[in-house]
Amino acid sequence: MEYKASDIKGIVAEILENKKAVGGVDSLYFVGCGGSLGALYPAKIFMDNESLTYRCGWINSNEFVHATPKKFGKNSILCVACHGGDTPETVAAAKLGKEMGAAVIVLTWKDGSPILEHGDYIVKYTFDPSVDHLGNKIDHGADKVMCALMVAVELLAQTEGYDHYAEFYDGASKISGIIENAREMVKERAEAFAEEYADDEFIYTMGSGASYCSAYMENICIFMEMQWINGGTIHSGEYFHGPFEVTDADVPFVLQIAEGSTRELDERVLSFLKRYAKRYEVLDAREFGLAQIDASVVDYFNHSLFNNVYSVYNSRLADRRQHPLSTRRYMWKVQY
Repeated sequence: MEYKASDIKGIVAEILENKKAVGGVDSLYFVGCGGSLGALYPAKIFMDNESLTYRCGWINSNEFVHATPKKFGKNSILCVACHGGDTPETVAAAKLGKEMGAAVIVLTWKDGSPILEHGDYIVKYTFDPSVDHLGNKIDHGADKVMCALMVAVELLAQTEGYDHYAEFYDGASKISGIIENAREMVKERAEAFAEEYADDEFIYTMGSGASYCSAYMENICIFMEMQWINGGTIHSGEYFHGPFEVTDADVPFVLQIAEGSTRELDERVLSFLKRYAKRYEVLDAREFGLAQIDASVVDYFNHSLFNNVYSVYNSRLADRRQHPLSTRRYMWKVQY
């Protein structure tokens, strides 16, 4: 049966009721590949930060299949994200989860895909491939990132309890408006970025906290996969423990400055870049208006904001480089 984001509360309630017969739920695993795995990261960090009792894993699909955690099984919830529903490694992960007795939640958008037969609950998130992403008024409160977060929030709220439940859903109701305003705000910056960095062969991305994987996704999915630009992702907290030695006037960086608990880590990096670097782009969640969301939950909304602001930059960069985002050399073209 297929569901939507608004059904997740009921899905979690049903899973908890069904699992009473086997001793309840003791673990939650988020599994996917590439951008789909990255989109699950805020939910993983939410569980790490907020839960007192649940074990939570965040694992690449192929690694999950080949090195399955011993804790995983009938007392687990497996939440897999598979954008097109046909990534072989993620299909295999969902199949394994079902065989081992876990409750399997599949996040996808596509009808008729192979992964659907291996999910107990198929949650269709907001996505419209027929409309230019920059002009599409998507409900970002019901996208892949938020659906995974809702699974985590509901599991915690319905078992341990979650004091900031209302604040979280208030944030979910605001995030689309914040994103759309931020994308308008960066249009001219994105043009300048594309002009400045179009010929670079290597760009570093940096971030921290629950939004770290938006920097990671920009690196592996856009710069490396879609633009064939070499890249590396550096955690802001790790920058001063080795990576900052590559900093000079010619090395390009893209730095995310999160709103919330890890902002100080990102601001420390910015202070250093201002002294020793000359080529860096800053995406500041506070400037983009994310402080409209309550401080108790704002950490978990940075990822959605940055990921969707990046899309403006990516479109301009692809145009300037005359390298469409759809261009591939190996993916879907050769055996791998």
